[in-house]
Amino acid sequence: MFHWNLKSDDLPQSLRHCAATIGNFDGVHLGHAEILRRLKSFGLPTVVFTFAEHPRQILRPEEAPDLLTANERKAELIREQGIDEVIFCPTARILNWPAEAFFQRVIVELLDAKILVEGPNFRFGYGGRGNTDLLADLCAQTGRKLEIVEILHEADGVSVSSSRIRDLISEGKIPEANALLTAPYRLTGTVIHGEARGRSMGFPTANLGNIQTILPAFGVYACRAILADGRTCPAAVSIGPNVTFGGTDPKVEVFLLDFHGSIYAQTLHLEFIARLRDLVTFQSREELMAQIEKDVEKTREMLMNDES
Repeated sequence: MFHWNLKSDDLPQSLRHCAATIGNFDGVHLGHAEILRRLKSFGLPTVVFTFAEHPRQILRPEEAPDLLTANERKAELIREQGIDEVIFCPTARILNWPAEAFFQRVIVELLDAKILVEGPNFRFGYGGRGNTDLLADLCAQTGRKLEIVEILHEADGVSVSSSRIRDLISEGKIPEANALLTAPYRLTGTVIHGEARGRSMGFPTANLGNIQTILPAFGVYACRAILADGRTCPAAVSIGPNVTFGGTDPKVEVFLLDFHGSIYAQTLHLEFIARLRDLVTFQSREELMAQIEKDVEKTREMLMNDES
C-alpha cells in the first residue's frame, strides 16, 4: 500500500510503465475483479490508483455512502487479486484538478501508464467532468492503450455495484451480498468495555467500537471472528440495541464460541456468513438465555457447513 504525496518521483521505477486502473474500488466486488483480471492480462506491472477518502466524504459529507471497506482492507483485497501495488492519493488535494491536469499528473507523470483499464461509467477530474470519451482522446494523444470493461450484471439483470451491495447489507441479506464480493463482508472494530450483562448469563460478549464501515441491519448473525493473533473462531453477533433490557443505543456484541481469554482493546474482524433472526424483546432473562443457546448452536452448524 503506497500513499502518494503528489511527488512524481515517489513511485518505484519498477512500477512505472504499468497497466493501471483508477477508481474507488469500495468493497472490491466481482465487477472490480473483472477489471483487475483484465489489468493482469497484459503482462505489465499492475497498479490500482484509488482515493484515501471517497470524494463525497469531502464534497458532500451528508451524501457520502457508508463504506464497505476501510483502506487497509481494500488494499488487502486488491492485492489478493494479484495486483502489484495499490496507491492511495490525498483526495482533498486533487479535487480541483481539471480532467486534463489529472491525466497529466497521475497517468503520465506519476505512473507513465502504458495501458488503462476502466469501466464505462468512469469519471475523473474536477466535478467528474472527464469521461471515457475524453480519456480515450487523451490516451490516443499520448500513445496509451485504453480498454473499457463492461459492467457485470447479476442473473436478474441488476448491475453489480458497491451501492447494490450496501443495500443488501443494510437489509441483512448477507449471502446475497457475499455472492457479489470477492470475500465475505468483513466488519472491523476495537473491543471496548460493555455492561458485562452477557457474562452474568454465561455468554460473555465482546463489544466493538471504532467501526468505520457499514453495519448490517439490526439482528443476530453467524460470523467468523478473526482475532488479532490470526486465530479464527465462530461467533454469534448481535447488532442493535439490547431491547430486552430497555436499551436504545445500537451495539455490536460478539460471543466467541469455544474461546477463553481477554481480547479487550484488541482489533477484532468479523466475517459475516448469515443472518439468524430479528432482534426480539424477551419476557424474561431465562427466555433470552434459551434463545442465545439456540443462536450459538445455529452459528456452530453454519460455520461447520461453510468450511466443509
